[in-house]
Amino acid sequence: MATATETVAIDAGDVTLTGDLVLPEAAPGIVCFAHGSGSSRHSPRNRQVAETLQRAGLGTLLMDLLSEEEERVDRVTAELRFDIPLLGRRVTAAVDRLAERPDTGSLPVGLFGASTGAAAALVAAAARADRVSAVVSRGGRPDLAGTALGRVRAPVLLIVGGEDREVLELNEQAAEQLTAEYRVHVIPGATHLFEEPGTLEAAADAARDWFLRMGGAGGR
Repeated sequence: MATATETVAIDAGDVTLTGDLVLPEAAPGIVCFAHGSGSSRHSPRNRQVAETLQRAGLGTLLMDLLSEEEERVDRVTAELRFDIPLLGRRVTAAVDRLAERPDTGSLPVGLFGASTGAAAALVAAAARADRVSAVVSRGGRPDLAGTALGRVRAPVLLIVGGEDREVLELNEQAAEQLTAEYRVHVIPGATHLFEEPGTLEAAADAARDWFLRMGGAGGR
């Protein structure tokens, strides 16, 4: 039976953001999604990944990183989607919100980021090293996290399409700056958006397996 989706408000200081929370019974952990450039909690790709995690029993929080007004501005200027410090603070606010809730406060937290959202996830993982237990990037730009990379303590999985060569190179360079456990996982035949048959499913399966480790010896 499907688990109900709860709409949650996330106080990010300057704005209140909206999130969709799904929490299966006895979930071993919960994963917060940081969407990429020009995307939102309605991203079909991230929702497909979230469904894979939910079927494995994991909780998910898909959230908007920008308010409705900010999204209108960003559609014209594209400036906020690359404001990694801003986006990182908002993912951090979501981690704090999960810590405050009685039903999620004791659960290991994972972060899943796509595109620029990967950098925001890594910034949040560095800021809440005591709370974040795993990070996964899909077609992400972890290089944009800058010096935060060296402060991440959670294991990091960098999923990149084999045909997304420029982003693969950027991921390999960013990985060298990580001091935590990491793995670069290449999906053969996939381009940046993982639109090729079976490639998004392969990425989702890899993310699921990485996050399921949170409830075991790798959890915090």
